[in-house]
Amino acid sequence: MPILWSWLRDGAHFHVCDDVTRMAEDVDRILRELVARHGGMGDEEAAAHVERMAAERRYVRDVY
Repeated sequence: MPILWSWLRDGAHFHVCDDVTRMAEDVDRILRELVARHGGMGDEEAAAHVERMAAERRYVRDVY
């Protein structure tokens, strides 16, 4: 199991700061894929999980 998933599963915070046209979209997509794959979730469930992290301020995107 990837260490990033272990951290996120255990309540870690994840911050992305970058230009919206560059890395930010890719990071968001890959985060959802990681959650789906290693969290044993479908795409919709993983998206909801990432959205909950954002609502809890555990996933913060500072994009410009």
